[in-house]
Amino acid sequence: MFQRLPSLALGALLLASSTPLLAAQPTTLTILSSGGIMGAIREVAPGYEKATGVKLEIAAAPSMGDTPQAIPNRLARKEPADVVLMVGSALDKLVADGQALKDSRVDLGQSFIAMAVRQGAPKPDISTMDAFKKTLENAQSVAYSDSASGVYLSRVLFPRMQLGDAFTAKARMIPAEPVGGVVARGDAQLGFQQLSELKPVQGIDIVGLIPDQAQKMTLYSGAVVTHSQHPDAARALLKYLASKDAAKAIEDSGLKPIPAQ
Repeated sequence: MFQRLPSLALGALLLASSTPLLAAQPTTLTILSSGGIMGAIREVAPGYEKATGVKLEIAAAPSMGDTPQAIPNRLARKEPADVVLMVGSALDKLVADGQALKDSRVDLGQSFIAMAVRQGAPKPDISTMDAFKKTLENAQSVAYSDSASGVYLSRVLFPRMQLGDAFTAKARMIPAEPVGGVVARGDAQLGFQQLSELKPVQGIDIVGLIPDQAQKMTLYSGAVVTHSQHPDAARALLKYLASKDAAKAIEDSGLKPIPAQ
């Protein structure tokens, strides 16, 4: 659970914020968050709002993809936003395109790919690469995301494992929906996504991380949106998320916190 901000940390936040705590109309920050870090921001939000007086409006938004909800597409439409929390490589592109402020960028947590099955279903062996390959070949259906982990699986790992046409025919990318939800309702036997995106889903059992030899780390980062109406308050939030005070929430969400500088 969120712990009370230390006095020094709270003082820094107040100095960085452009809106006093006692203002009649409190600052509201609109946050576009990828599912991989959604658990962390939702955990800290109630305590942060109470401690600072800044209201956080959090909207789920994929880091990439063709769906209208994806962060790049929302920003391209000039939707109101102050902070983006997303896959680091996708954020780098936003910075290059002038949609996020380079000097505000902070790295928040590392995510690793895990596999899930429907709750109560047998948990296949993925402890070694040989076992992992057999599990994939024997699966009736496989689902993976249209974000960073799914792109890596479909374009790099699965072709490298030479699983063949039969596997390709039963594996599909899931747009704009948590993979865990697809597995929970029985539409896929195996589901792959970052651990932090699988953890909040009800109705599934997480088998574990895929083998180290197959693994790919995804970095989650945050930045202030260029057209933010509250850039100082947005920077203060990011400073807190990158601090040791938010590390437990980051870890609880399934991410590995980045050590505070």
